[in-house]
Amino acid sequence: MPMIELLTVANHAEAINGLLYLSGAGWTNLQRAMPPGGPVPVNHMGVAIAVLVGWNETNERHRVTMRLENADGGALAEMHADLEMGRPPGLPQGADLRGVLAINVELQFPAAGTYRIVASVADNQRSVSFRVRDVPAATLPGQPPLPPQP
Repeated sequence: MPMIELLTVANHAEAINGLLYLSGAGWTNLQRAMPPGGPVPVNHMGVAIAVLVGWNETNERHRVTMRLENADGGALAEMHADLEMGRPPGLPQGADLRGVLAINVELQFPAAGTYRIVASVADNQRSVSFRVRDVPAATLPGQPPLPPQP
């Protein structure tokens, strides 16, 4: 049965030629700069998933689901991808194959707090939690503070 072998959050993630390229991966705190009285900022976030597919599950399509949940388990977003691993020539019989997926999203979290990404394939599931923290937006030296927004 296919299984989620790796799930992590990153500043940016790419899957190219079967390899994952991650920038700023593995964090647990996302700090968003909140301007005084301003709008809730949009944050860029990457998610990387590696799926281990057994020999007998190759050449079949597998549905991978990724869900963003709040602390209460309520789904805020859900994405699906189909993964199909073919056996390359010369692969020893019985060998597992690893497929990788990378997703980059622009998110506007509704509130500070704990969130989690849940990835699943077949009956296998893995999750990773992180916290969104609000910090005051920095003012550049020599610049007046930002006026409050109506």
